[in-house]
Amino acid sequence: MRKTLGWLLSLVVLIGTMGAAGATAQAATAAGPAAATDIKDRILGIPGMSLIEEKPYPGYRFFVLNYEQPVDHRQPWKGTFKQRMTLLHKDVSRPTVFFTSGYNVNTNPRRSEPTTIVDGNQVSLEYRFFTPSRPDPANWAKLDIWQAASDQHRIFTALKKIYNKNWLSTGGSKGGMTATYYERFYPRDMDGVVAYVAPNDVVNNEDSAYDRFFAKVGTKECRDRLNAVQREALVRRAPLEAKFATAAAENGWTFTTVGNLDKAYEAVVLDYVWAFWQYSLLADCSSIPTAATASDQEIWDTIDAISGFSAYADQGLQTYTPYYYQAGTQLGSPDIKQPHLKGLSRYGYQPPREFVPRDIPMTFQSGAMADIDGWVRDNAHQMLFVYGQNDPWGAEPFRLGYKARDSHVMIAPGANHGANVAQLQEGEKALATAKILQWAGVAPAAALADSAKAAPLAAADAQLDRQDLEREPQLRP
Repeated sequence: MRKTLGWLLSLVVLIGTMGAAGATAQAATAAGPAAATDIKDRILGIPGMSLIEEKPYPGYRFFVLNYEQPVDHRQPWKGTFKQRMTLLHKDVSRPTVFFTSGYNVNTNPRRSEPTTIVDGNQVSLEYRFFTPSRPDPANWAKLDIWQAASDQHRIFTALKKIYNKNWLSTGGSKGGMTATYYERFYPRDMDGVVAYVAPNDVVNNEDSAYDRFFAKVGTKECRDRLNAVQREALVRRAPLEAKFATAAAENGWTFTTVGNLDKAYEAVVLDYVWAFWQYSLLADCSSIPTAATASDQEIWDTIDAISGFSAYADQGLQTYTPYYYQAGTQLGSPDIKQPHLKGLSRYGYQPPREFVPRDIPMTFQSGAMADIDGWVRDNAHQMLFVYGQNDPWGAEPFRLGYKARDSHVMIAPGANHGANVAQLQEGEKALATAKILQWAGVAPAAALADSAKAAPLAAADAQLDRQDLEREPQLRP
């Protein structure tokens, strides 16, 4: 009997061992191909994905890609276009950050602040209709915030099968707006949103918030100095426009879209004060010339350095046609009074219609931003908005209602349009960092217990973390 029982026990152990080995072999067979397949092959295995190039970077794989998208997500059978994107690959076990600038995509390896904080992967997307991500022919009616959000949703759905840890969306300025709109239309996709310096022009014809901002920003001395230079540039319109005409001839600038050189000149000058606060700091005021004693060349140089005389030439406008189109159809645009220019300004703040070719039809949709604003106030969940104290675009920020959950609006003191978490006051900086780590699912136990102990997980990298602050249209985030 003992021999029989012993034999039976041996048989059971043998069968169990074989079963376990078989199960292990089956698991290895199932997991093996995905684990063994190179990440590039896995990405290119996504239907519609194609490689433009791979660029080496230490510790990462960096891919520049095209993804085939429907021109119209409501009617996907009616044509497609290739949308350019990049992928900074760290590891599929890490969280992923979905970055949007709202404009063209940078095809060099870069890391947004949330990506550094969570030590994750980053997907960066070119906004539809910014070349080369433009359908041909271009049906401009398909350039709206829902279609763009649907571009993101479709890419997220495809990549989530590979990058299955938590996802955050982020972006600055129009990119921050884009991240916010994506959350509004597809609130179940992301685990958190970090929107930097995102304008919120709810009522397009009510812009008094900007007038109040310019009446108190910085110091009176700095405001007076900037206003005086701007006024002087219009007082000396004739000699400075002669310089402008010479520069246009030398550079091949034309002014068909805006209408003429005079309108382009005034648009550049009227941007001057706004552009200073958008890109400069209060400390930079000392570099502004004294208008009364400045030469024509000094006035020209400061206007050109801050506003850029090429901005409203056809060649300068062309890149931003999709933005001006959206500003004039959904996003809205500010109109500030600038009383110190009374009697000198011929055109005032020109609307977006002036900067879009006339063969592109535009109709403003007054309810688009009100819908976004109402949704954020009542439904924000795990959203962080960061603004700069001295940034004009922060004059109309997103605000949170009492129904918002685990969401925050923070202001970086003295900061401009490049404001970020690192520039916040220490307590808010720690809290924001802790929240980003928590939403990404990678917060260390110490940071969960005490936000003061929260810190970025990735080491700083001067090249990857460099802010390429694009000179965006001033009308115009």
